[in-house]
Amino acid sequence: MANVRLPVLEESDNLMQVGDLARESGKTVRALHLYEELDLLKPVARSKGRYRLYGPEALVRIRWIGKLQDLGFSLGDIKTIVKDVEQRNGAAKKAMERVREVYVKKLEETRAQVANLQKLENEIKASLEYLETCESDCEADRLLGTCRSCDHHPREQAVPDLVAGFRA
Repeated sequence: MANVRLPVLEESDNLMQVGDLARESGKTVRALHLYEELDLLKPVARSKGRYRLYGPEALVRIRWIGKLQDLGFSLGDIKTIVKDVEQRNGAAKKAMERVREVYVKKLEETRAQVANLQKLENEIKASLEYLETCESDCEADRLLGTCRSCDHHPREQAVPDLVAGFRA
């Protein structure tokens, strides 16, 4: 972060030191220092003891960073988004258009992931249903090698891939 001179203030109820901010946000002090190094988080002032002080908006910023990370953005990605928005020179409309573009793309990616996870869920369900026959009808001393020609399932029943892999 650039060496910006912060005002020295008396500590106030609504300003927090980094440890207080960490406790309130559930993040580590180290994570908050990293956010500051990446210019994602900025103190608003310094105490007389030269401690960085953060306002309530810092908690909002930290929650925002966490949500973006939950969406799969790296801290580098988030820094790029912030820089890109800040380079709009205060033009709110253009900045928010850029944010919207990023979010639209992420929504499309998320929907694709959800569709893939739904396919996997169906595959797991089909595998569990298939394996229920193994649990109820299969002899306890049957060897796994004989499962390649299982006679407990109808021949026309497709073997789910998650089960077929064991039979290969």
